[in-house]
Amino acid sequence: MDTIFNQAFWINEWEKDKSSDTYAVHKGFSTPEYWDKASTTYDKSKKEVEDRRLEKTLGLLGQKGLLFEGMKVLEIGCGTGLLAMALAKNGACVTALDFSQGMLDRFYQRLSPDLADRIIILSEDWHKLDIQKKDWEKQFDLVVAFMSPGVASADSFFKMMACSKNGCAIRGWAARKQSPILMDLWEKIMDSTLDDKPQSILFKINLLFSLGLFPDIVFDTVEWDQKISLEQEFDNQMAFFSKVSDKPGTLLEKIIHEHLESISSQKIITKKQKGLTATAVFSVNPLM
Repeated sequence: MDTIFNQAFWINEWEKDKSSDTYAVHKGFSTPEYWDKASTTYDKSKKEVEDRRLEKTLGLLGQKGLLFEGMKVLEIGCGTGLLAMALAKNGACVTALDFSQGMLDRFYQRLSPDLADRIIILSEDWHKLDIQKKDWEKQFDLVVAFMSPGVASADSFFKMMACSKNGCAIRGWAARKQSPILMDLWEKIMDSTLDDKPQSILFKINLLFSLGLFPDIVFDTVEWDQKISLEQEFDNQMAFFSKVSDKPGTLLEKIIHEHLESISSQKIITKKQKGLTATAVFSVNPLM
């Protein structure tokens, strides 16, 4: 029981995760270059969009008293803007940031004129952003980070909470069946079997317990197929493995292209996404 409420223990466990395959996978997904490439196929599947659980998310926020007209929201890692626009439609004034220009371009394309005055879109890297210079400390009613590499460390998570005067919401993988494409390429490139056990959301939740902040937590199974051109998937995998592997670029290109050719059908790749997400909504003030 003492361990559950020991803040230093959970921060240390989170730091120890940096030696694992999971952390290496996170590094591959942590660059704007990767998300610029991925943005072209993001949120194209109806099932993928459904698995964002927008209505359920709004309901959770409402139950916690964190959804009301005129509220100020900060979203870290806004992607293509689905959540930011849903919040704006419910009366929020949203500051939405992402470090991927590709994702932001998709956001601008779908942003309707009636919501434009409720949403500020910023091209920013959360890890590099100075919240004191921005005067963002305790300035937002709600701060959100869903599936965002921006809050992958304890420091960045504390920075997120520092911007909220009322509450926060986070979402991440609690368990994931990694893409067979990535697993096969990992074995060919990294010379080992991929052992990916995403746990950072669990570190965050336990860290909240240690701070006396008790979140409302829901788990959702997500599963969808994504069809993508061979060349688009080649670009995605190159952006990923260029970050995690020390092999020369020409060798990476050869390994990746040959593998994708072997599994494609008429230059089309089918990717399967499956896993369990955890969403935690919490007040930053334990007395709320």
